[in-house]
Amino acid sequence: MGIFNNFFKSNEGSESSSNCNWIPLTSNSQIEEIQALSSEGTIVIFKHSTRCSISSVVLSRFEKECNFTSNDAVKLYLLDLLSFRTLSNSIAQVFNIPHQSPQLIVIKNNTVVYSASHFSISIDKVKTILSQ
Repeated sequence: MGIFNNFFKSNEGSESSSNCNWIPLTSNSQIEEIQALSSEGTIVIFKHSTRCSISSVVLSRFEKECNFTSNDAVKLYLLDLLSFRTLSNSIAQVFNIPHQSPQLIVIKNNTVVYSASHFSISIDKVKTILSQ
């Protein structure tokens, strides 16, 4: 069994190795908070479908490249689409963008400055926005 334990163990803890400090997005009141906080810094929302393999791959790639520091003035929100679909619809309505999954939305000054989905999601684009 030792070989199998080592084989399966390699996948354990992959989410905890993320450098992203995700804030779970779970309530409509957080949308108002995001709007207010976007005047002070950059807000990133990742809409993730836990049943979608593409979403899992894209999220994993994003997290591997995620190396924001406290100096970057960025807040990262993670939305579980299956649990909070109505919240996803509210985000689409408030920020006037179509719903997609997976989807990355970057907000500054209450305005969407970047939105991408599937394999078009780029952490390099987020870093470029932060440097502006």
